[in-house]
Amino acid sequence: MDIDNRRIFIRKQAEIQQGPVVYWMQRDQRTNDNWALLHAQELAISMHQPLIVAFCLIPGFLGATIRQYGFMLKGLAVTARKLVKHNIQFSLIHGLPQDVLPRFLLEAGAGILVTDFNPLRLPMDWRSRLAERVEIPIHEVDAHNIIPCRFISDKAEYAAFTLRKKTERFLHDFLTEIPSLVRHPRSQDSHDKKLPDWNDVGKYLNVDHDVPEVDWILPGEDAAREAMARFIEERLDVYNLNRNFPDKQGQSDLSPYLHFGQLSAQRLAFEVQRSDLNPGSKMAFLEELIVRRELADNFCLHNPGYDRVSGFQPWAQATLNKHRDDPRPYLYSIEDFEPGKTHDPLWNAAQKEMVRTGKMHGFMRMYWAKKILEWTTSPEEAMEIAVYLNDKYELDGRDSNGYAGISWSIGGTHDRPWGERSIFGMIRYMNFQGCKRKFDVDKYIQENLKSEID
Repeated sequence: MDIDNRRIFIRKQAEIQQGPVVYWMQRDQRTNDNWALLHAQELAISMHQPLIVAFCLIPGFLGATIRQYGFMLKGLAVTARKLVKHNIQFSLIHGLPQDVLPRFLLEAGAGILVTDFNPLRLPMDWRSRLAERVEIPIHEVDAHNIIPCRFISDKAEYAAFTLRKKTERFLHDFLTEIPSLVRHPRSQDSHDKKLPDWNDVGKYLNVDHDVPEVDWILPGEDAAREAMARFIEERLDVYNLNRNFPDKQGQSDLSPYLHFGQLSAQRLAFEVQRSDLNPGSKMAFLEELIVRRELADNFCLHNPGYDRVSGFQPWAQATLNKHRDDPRPYLYSIEDFEPGKTHDPLWNAAQKEMVRTGKMHGFMRMYWAKKILEWTTSPEEAMEIAVYLNDKYELDGRDSNGYAGISWSIGGTHDRPWGERSIFGMIRYMNFQGCKRKFDVDKYIQENLKSEID
């Protein structure tokens, strides 16, 4: 089994030592279809060494609440059990990676560290700081994208069509079957093989418990595989017809699994591609799963201001600045937005859906963010509020897709200039009447208000 070298980024050059291979799992929390884990196992087998998977449990992360932490920890419990069955040790470490991993690696006598890829600022900083504090090599493997982010483009792409051309060129090479993890031939006898007491883990967290966990989706890689199969069997064939209508159940609902790495995007794309279903629906879904998703990772990797106005393209910053002092029809604060108390019942319904369920239809996310721009004092305030609410309530918050989507809605990222108007300048505009022409707005509002009452 040879892992494609184009997936591997050497974050720290050093001589490999004799000792266990440690895989620092962070973004891709699964045993199946995990290129980073496969690379770590390949190294360990070639070195005749044990394989250890370490996960750093950070007490708080970018506004995540018990809703997101609960989903993640339940999924990790599934993954940990699977690792043990493969004779691979799982270690849950409490603290920031750059603080706790160096000591863990030293005590384990690790010979090399493998980790997965994450383009967000904070995880990138963790990896950079860790590289300064350890003496062993660090291999970073992109197990999240089908075509590795660093390989597909070494610069920021400003539109989907430019990345799409590169994707079409390389997709055949990367969209393949994925090898299976094997039972590891060696174990680390000196290490404790007991799994964490998951009921006791919560005491290490410093997160908001007022945002409750949700029960409409089961966490973990087994549940993710089952949800994938149901989507392909029941909804994929009409995906192209229903996906853009918030009043229909047309989306895949797989984004939480993809966000936490409980499901491989490559596995999902591979199964969709080989299904004998509507080609138009398959093409539409793969466009979202591959081009748009990988465009979002490219955006965050090459644009440190991905969640700020400073990350907008120059034309967007200029047009918003030109209209910065335009009068707003309404002005709301976070105290109005968060409970869904604006004058617009459609916006309120979308906000309440997100607060209640941890998800919002993709079309409504665009409308939702654009109205925050229209009803706040500045683009900076709009970005701050949109990011805060998205990351607090969405199961897939703190994600490249979310940041790129908010930046698209408020700052025209990956879009083009449109006709100029008040407040928005040349940023694409959306309004209530346009939504009424597109889908059954009253049905969507009633369903969400009724669910709130129930």
